[in-house]
Amino acid sequence: MKKERITDKRRWGLRHDRHSVSKVSNHMVFCVKYRKPVLTVEMQIRCEEVIRSVADDLDVTIIEIAVNDEHVHIFLEYPPKLSLSKIAQKFKAISSKKLREEFPELKKLHKKRLWAPSNYHGSVGIGYAVVKNYVKSQEQHHREE
Repeated sequence: MKKERITDKRRWGLRHDRHSVSKVSNHMVFCVKYRKPVLTVEMQIRCEEVIRSVADDLDVTIIEIAVNDEHVHIFLEYPPKLSLSKIAQKFKAISSKKLREEFPELKKLHKKRLWAPSNYHGSVGIGYAVVKNYVKSQEQHHREE
């Protein structure tokens, strides 16, 4: 009897890969260099598009994302074969390059890189809904400041 191949990678809220079943999630935050509020609304929209595209290429699922004028929050699920540092490096490198190419005023402010070298990673377990709502509320939170 031939075993049927699983084509749907997600069942019961879990990721099913060839040799693993997982639910690995993280709350990632990274900031513009010197925490300068330089990202306009147009830049924020483009930044989110670029990060979502990179996530698709990496097989990372973005649950929530909030791009503000000086930092980015991303709540994501990722395959266990990837490291968080690799995911952050890809998000930051590609978005920095594309944003500085498409918005020359950013290149004047930040010649080599847009993002600060550090970032925050918070492992998410039972607080899944709390983190999802926190990231989702960031746009409203920063409008009220």
